[in-house]
Amino acid sequence: MSGIIGYIGNKRVVPVLLEGLERLQYRGYDSAGIAVVEDGRLAVEKAAGKIVALEQRLDGNIPRGRTAIAHTRWATHGAPTDTNAHPHTDCGGTIAVVHNGIIENAGLLREQLQARGHAFRSQTDTEGLAHLIEEAYQESLELAVAAALGRGGGADGVGRATTDTVVAVAISVLVLDFFLTKLFLAL
Repeated sequence: MSGIIGYIGNKRVVPVLLEGLERLQYRGYDSAGIAVVEDGRLAVEKAAGKIVALEQRLDGNIPRGRTAIAHTRWATHGAPTDTNAHPHTDCGGTIAVVHNGIIENAGLLREQLQARGHAFRSQTDTEGLAHLIEEAYQESLELAVAAALGRGGGADGVGRATTDTVVAVAISVLVLDFFLTKLFLAL
């Protein structure tokens, strides 16, 4: 089972989320990744294998942001590769998506999105959500996420980040932990 964790706060986010991912290891996974908002842009790093592979990928190049989402993946669509690891981004790299569950109509959505010019980089069902949000995003990320989820059947839990906003949606359980200066989320 996959795991999602997010953080908004005043600490450097990467160490916080790596610790969170390590706590989710008991669920089983085949890859891990993180999307960090850094200087108004998204920095995305992903790695197949254990969390230590992601840590090695980040070694010496740790994004300094204070807002991020991270994910451990158990493959259902596409092999466990760096490319198929979450987060997935839209065409412009401005929206990052992590997701637990299966998008039942992923094949149809992929065909429709590709016909409209979207370029897919992975074999996953999740990447389609990033492109759906990209199409729907005008002023409100929350409304764009709702529109995308309305088209993607079967999503269990989803985390989204843009360069200034994080949105989490859970069909099952969403845990939010608010402190005075930070917010944690887990799906």
